[in-house]
Amino acid sequence: MDLRPITDSYTVAPQLEPSDMAALAAAGVTTVICNRPDGENPPPLQAAAMQAAAEAAGLAFVFNPVVGGQLTMDNVEEQRDAIDAAEGPVVAYCASGNRSTIVWALGMAGEMPTDEIIARGETWGYQLDWLRPQLEALAARAD
Repeated sequence: MDLRPITDSYTVAPQLEPSDMAALAAAGVTTVICNRPDGENPPPLQAAAMQAAAEAAGLAFVFNPVVGGQLTMDNVEEQRDAIDAAEGPVVAYCASGNRSTIVWALGMAGEMPTDEIIARGETWGYQLDWLRPQLEALAARAD
């Protein structure tokens, strides 16, 4: 399991395994968000199997699939809502952690300075500078 903390309460990861859920719960995580569409995974890693494992470990599970190149504001809002509703730390995963970082970044626009959002992603190798125009536009709407 390759966990990459973006903030103190939000971590991204490449694909998790059902067997990771107990360790996440033991580490204090309360919510797992799956940003990977089922079509990208074999049945043992699809959302239903991951949700069953998460819930068996006492974790909340949110399925918010982000299709590459088709990210929507509904994805951003659902991610933000799941993070806000969490009673503790959140781990979000996709294939590499990139989509989970992008959807978080867009949800943070207006809440955190754009440069900080970009820097937090880049700490883990997620290049977010290309999002600057969208982040700034969303931040302006939030004001």
